Amino acid sequence: MSATVLIVEDEAHIVEALTFLLAREGFEVRARNNGTAAWDTILQTPPDILILDAMLPEPDGFEILRRIRSRAELATMPVLMLTAKGQKRDREVAEASGVSLFMTKPFSNGDVVAAVKKLAADRAAERA
Repeated sequence: MSATVLIVEDEAHIVEALTFLLAREGFEVRARNNGTAAWDTILQTPPDILILDAMLPEPDGFEILRRIRSRAELATMPVLMLTAKGQKRDREVAEASGVSLFMTKPFSNGDVVAAVKKLAADRAAERA
């Protein structure tokens, strides 16, 4: 069974590109474009890996990350935060909230795919 990736991003071109790239690598990809829809999806059908934009319509990515880490059944979910908010403070907030990996926009498609593969491998090793 392939790992599921939920992309939470409000920029359609980023969703389209990442969906194509990750599906080509064998991941099952879903996407949501706002915080409310993302949170509902995470609660109903948690993904194996979450790609999360920081700047989303309410709630924002930082709040979603805090919610995930506060729930025992979701606390170990790998979260890759992709954001244009690349200031030191934003990285610190993400790290304090429990982000697995943090990347700033613009990003290399290859780096994102490599990061997701690493998170998937780490997750599989945890479950083994």
